[in-house]
Amino acid sequence: MAVDPRPALAALPRVQRFGATERRLHTIQAWAFSVLLLTGLVLYLPFLAQIVSDRPLMKGIHLVTAVAWLTALALVALLGDRDALRRTRRDIERFDADDLLFVRTRGRSRTAGRFNGGQKAHAIAQAGLTVLFTVSGVLLWLGERDTALRLPGTIALHDAATLLLAVLVAGHIMQATSHPQSLEGIRRGTVRASYAAEHHPGWDGEPPADAEPRAERAGPGRIALAAAVVGLGVAAVVVLV
Repeated sequence: MAVDPRPALAALPRVQRFGATERRLHTIQAWAFSVLLLTGLVLYLPFLAQIVSDRPLMKGIHLVTAVAWLTALALVALLGDRDALRRTRRDIERFDADDLLFVRTRGRSRTAGRFNGGQKAHAIAQAGLTVLFTVSGVLLWLGERDTALRLPGTIALHDAATLLLAVLVAGHIMQATSHPQSLEGIRRGTVRASYAAEHHPGWDGEPPADAEPRAERAGPGRIALAAAVVGLGVAAVVVLV
């Protein structure tokens, strides 16, 4: 018979929800999306383009941010706490009947683990949209240089992905601000144990460590690969801009 973790969890003052690597990844996503959305709107909406008046500059910022975003994500994956990232990925990929119930009942289910069904669906959607952004963005850039590479629907795909992600992020922000402890978890890494026991009863949380655990030290191979990623990022900026 399964043991209910809530009583033991609630007895702790705070529990660890995210490590440093996961928080950095979230920060990169947040800042990159903000800049990409703002510059993209200037490029997409004529009245904003008239206000800003420097379309080439906005386009340059948009492209450089896109490259910096993908480069930063790769560096976090290479040099960060990969065990933590693997654990988070496993938690998100386990989308079971309880998670589906949470989504269908709009949060009325109280069987969530470390991530509830809505958070898992949001993360999965963001990952898929990241691929669409990258592919469609590259095709748009190539199409400007060679009309033979202008595939029909590329602009519509890029715009639709942008609008969809904007709606998802707006909902994500609304949910986070309506649950301050959830926001606290991504800012500080810990949440109140009572909050975790109430909103994530299926999660067996752990008390926060006195100090942030050191991630596995990157070996020469990973450092060399990270340097190559940075070099490719710089080269991409030079080519794009």
